[in-house]
Amino acid sequence: MDWSALRISLMGTGSRSVVPSRVKLPILPLAVTKFSQRSADPTATPKELGQIVETDSGLTCELLRYVNSSARGMSQKANSAQQAIGLLGVRDCKLYLLTKAVDRALRGRESKLINLRSFSANNLERALFARHVARLLRTDAETAFAAAMLQDFMLPALTNDLFSTYLPFAKEQEKTQIDLHRFERKAQNWDHTEAAGHVMYAWGFPDELTCCTLLHHRGLKLLADKKLGRTPAAAVAVSALIPDALGQVANGMAQLVALDSKWPAFNLLAVAEQVDRDFQELSPVAGANPFSFLRHCRRALSAA
Repeated sequence: MDWSALRISLMGTGSRSVVPSRVKLPILPLAVTKFSQRSADPTATPKELGQIVETDSGLTCELLRYVNSSARGMSQKANSAQQAIGLLGVRDCKLYLLTKAVDRALRGRESKLINLRSFSANNLERALFARHVARLLRTDAETAFAAAMLQDFMLPALTNDLFSTYLPFAKEQEKTQIDLHRFERKAQNWDHTEAAGHVMYAWGFPDELTCCTLLHHRGLKLLADKKLGRTPAAAVAVSALIPDALGQVANGMAQLVALDSKWPAFNLLAVAEQVDRDFQELSPVAGANPFSFLRHCRRALSAA
């Protein structure tokens, strides 16, 4: 897949961002910026890259927890950032660190419309779900995980700094049943997917992550696409159907239930149960998730 060509076809060269200047963008941790830049050099060693990660103790702990989690299924355990990079590989390590960097930046934000704790939990569930779908599609599961974590990262800033634009959606969504990206297009001629794409391009993120983010509201149509239906972009688009506090996709859960009945390899309840187990292991906040994907699934399947 030529992700660079796809990105250009979706958003042009990226030289002119749609994000208004009054929107405050997240700031990435210095260690991640340095890692991303240095890892582009093929001569960079795991030891050198590990030393960069270890300048940030929080990121180091997150990386070790991720690589050592049962969801990864690795027989070896890592005790240092260097070992983690050796087990994951530089590329997958970069993908994970980029997602954690953005997640951390969002935790310091405020939003007048979004509960950021629930938002972060929902992102992780979507990422875990996208990884499972990617494995069913036999495509790149780590890209799917990272892109699903990143797909909505602009929403806290947009809903806070453009509050008057997004407030009507929050008030009327249940009545109008309009999807968020369609509301955004109608209200301002661009949506959060395009905004995220421009920011990710400016930050130098890999084109595959940018494309998956740009396409994440294409829904189940992407599964039927001849070129993209067996790529991480399709897995991320399916994950975007998971219900969230904003109600971005009015009938997302119904679409997942329909997919469950049409795709023999896809067992919605089994995947949701696995996502819940993985979530409990990887979530930085211990305890039950009152609005979990698993609860949504059980309710929807019992009503079907």
